[in-house]
Amino acid sequence: MRISIPREIKNNEYRVAITPAGVHDLVANGHEVHVERGAGEGSSIPDSAYADAGAIIEPDAATTWSTAELVLKVKEPIEQEFAYFRDDLTLFAYLHLAAEPGLTRALIDAGVTAIAYETVQRADRSLPLLAPMSEVAGRLSAIVGANTLLKPNGGSGLLVPGVPGTYPAKVTVLGGGVAGTNATSVAVGLGADVTVLDTNVARLRELDALYAGRIKTIASTAFEIERAVLDADLVIGSVLVPGAKAPKLVRNELVARMRPGSVLVDIAVDQGGCFEDSHPTTHDDPTFRVHDTVFYCVANMPGAVPHTSTHALTNATLPYLRAIANNGWRTAVATDHSLALGLNVVGGKVTNAGVADANGVELTPLDAVLG
Repeated sequence: MRISIPREIKNNEYRVAITPAGVHDLVANGHEVHVERGAGEGSSIPDSAYADAGAIIEPDAATTWSTAELVLKVKEPIEQEFAYFRDDLTLFAYLHLAAEPGLTRALIDAGVTAIAYETVQRADRSLPLLAPMSEVAGRLSAIVGANTLLKPNGGSGLLVPGVPGTYPAKVTVLGGGVAGTNATSVAVGLGADVTVLDTNVARLRELDALYAGRIKTIASTAFEIERAVLDADLVIGSVLVPGAKAPKLVRNELVARMRPGSVLVDIAVDQGGCFEDSHPTTHDDPTFRVHDTVFYCVANMPGAVPHTSTHALTNATLPYLRAIANNGWRTAVATDHSLALGLNVVGGKVTNAGVADANGVELTPLDAVLG
């Protein structure tokens, strides 16, 4: 199979979809790998490393896309890439289509087969291709939140761990999944007073045991969210409904009552955000004010640490990529139910319920597509 890796062009997106080790694996399995010139530079991977691993270096995006049977990306294509879509193309990337109506329509109209990393789901409900980037985003959220709390960045001027004789910052984490757990880990490490809310009490028991009473765990309800948010200096939103828009847990009227200079970091902004006032921002301009608070809503947070993120992503995607390349997407999804759940769009039809609902289009059952 001809597999192409274009250079990412989203604002400040420095990741690349594969490492030279991944290229070597695919070439060893008999596939052609085409990498756009400069695709790995943001992750400190030179073209020569890809060439040494067996890749063919392409001069530009148009050639890279047109050569491919399968395009492997990190982030969803942006509008200037829609012209490369065609009906014999398979796309494997983070897509977040519930929050991307324009991209969804472009994929439908072009007949692209689109498999989304974020909806590949195992029987235990874990998300193996989202997990590594959730780990990165979760850990980053506490770091960027602590930085945004600094007075020159618009925050209240609070040092998260405090110093002897002063109070540490109060950090509220909404969601105890992969991202929330990693946010909690770093916030605790920074010395914050941490509260985690989740609807899954069993998960809260696990976190309580892990931290041996060093954090507070609260069963999530609207009442408890309000209490925890109003008491917080930093709120980290990390809720996820696979494939669907994130629920809005923090309303504008609640934000209006928060302490001046409080910071809200929305990890879920890729899926529409879990704060009412969230909208995607970029690393160039990451924050905006709502009432007297500061929102941080960068939609590609792991792109800021590409050296880590690129290798972590390839570790997760390579087994699935190998299956698609070796067997074709249809056989691969027919034989692996977790990968089948990653199929979002095929032949002009939407096969993911969350994506269909968010975009107001008809859902085509997966069985109907696979025959």
